[in-house]
Amino acid sequence: MPTFELDALTTLALALILLGVGAQLKKRSRWLTQLCVPAPVIGGFGFALIVWLLRDQQLLAIKLDTAIQTPLMVAFFTTVGLGGSLGLLRRGGKILFVYLGACWSLALLQNLVGVGAAKALGIDPLLGIMAGAVSLEGGFGAAAAFGPIAENLGAVGATTAALASATFGMVAGGLLGSPLARWLIERNRLQIQADQVSTLQHLESAAQGSVAPLDAPTLLRLLTCILLIMVLGFWIGSALNEHLGIVLPSYVGAMFVAIILRNLNDRARIIDIPDSAVSTLGDVCLGVFLTMAMMSLKFWELEQLGLPLLVILVVQVLVMVLLCVFLLFRLFGGNYDAAVLCAGFMGHGLGATPNAVANMGAICDHYKVFSYKAFIIVPLCGAVLIDIVAIPLITWFINAFA
Repeated sequence: MPTFELDALTTLALALILLGVGAQLKKRSRWLTQLCVPAPVIGGFGFALIVWLLRDQQLLAIKLDTAIQTPLMVAFFTTVGLGGSLGLLRRGGKILFVYLGACWSLALLQNLVGVGAAKALGIDPLLGIMAGAVSLEGGFGAAAAFGPIAENLGAVGATTAALASATFGMVAGGLLGSPLARWLIERNRLQIQADQVSTLQHLESAAQGSVAPLDAPTLLRLLTCILLIMVLGFWIGSALNEHLGIVLPSYVGAMFVAIILRNLNDRARIIDIPDSAVSTLGDVCLGVFLTMAMMSLKFWELEQLGLPLLVILVVQVLVMVLLCVFLLFRLFGGNYDAAVLCAGFMGHGLGATPNAVANMGAICDHYKVFSYKAFIIVPLCGAVLIDIVAIPLITWFINAFA
């Protein structure tokens, strides 16, 4: 089968085209607009389907170089940090701990559902764990790490099952999070207002009075600030890994540095960075890196899922939906922020943090109200703090049911 390889620059150009196509399709489709499906998911998902069909028919294999994806992701979370404040995080402290508790509980619940369903279907419980917190809440990284361990303990095909389950979860989390949040908002007739934060219109109107549009000097100043923060974040992450053995996702250090510098700058007023400019650049980075993530989905891995594993995954999705609708939405406050948090919870609980961010971004873009609380709490809990409990739980389940 012939293979067509795209270098990093060509992959970036293709991602930009697909992002534009996805935005146009969403604009022209009432169904996609009502479901709040993110434009990157539309464009990237469609491309991944085409790649799968070409590969399935033995016509062409397409390989992408997504080296630019990680820097774009880090840049986006840097803009999120620049838009947040420690005061906001303190005001959302209760919800932060409630959300974190929900993440930890989900790691236990997904493993219990996976093991229970696997036993009921007569397959190895370790495969059920692979279709649980390992691949869903853990994502591709945990699937690739724990799959070989399960295989060494006797679970044949555990790595394939884990990676395929992670692909299933990525798709499900990206497609269901935003529609679920909008359903919660419309069903409960919520007031479209974020807690203690400004709407996008307010940010724009405030910026017009004191800051010029996104011109060359503003863009240069903003890019310099973001890149310096990214470098500091990478240095901090490397130092923690080298000296303390603490491994953090690549964007976490940059986001924390950005939050600290934002709050210091609020007091000292050293540099003028308009929120509207930060938001614009962040939207671009988010759209491109998520499009790349969706483009890279390997749907052919789903073909290797047997019916029992597919049943387990469907049950996991149903449990997530019921959990958000009947419990977490109320625990998170039962308001607009809670609906956005549920969109994020569906995204990283089934897929990965980029899914969560895209889901929340689609909802905020649809209602024109940005929830800084959600955009700070979800990445912090879903990508970092959750592992404190999730990884030991996964390890215990694998050893207990080997």
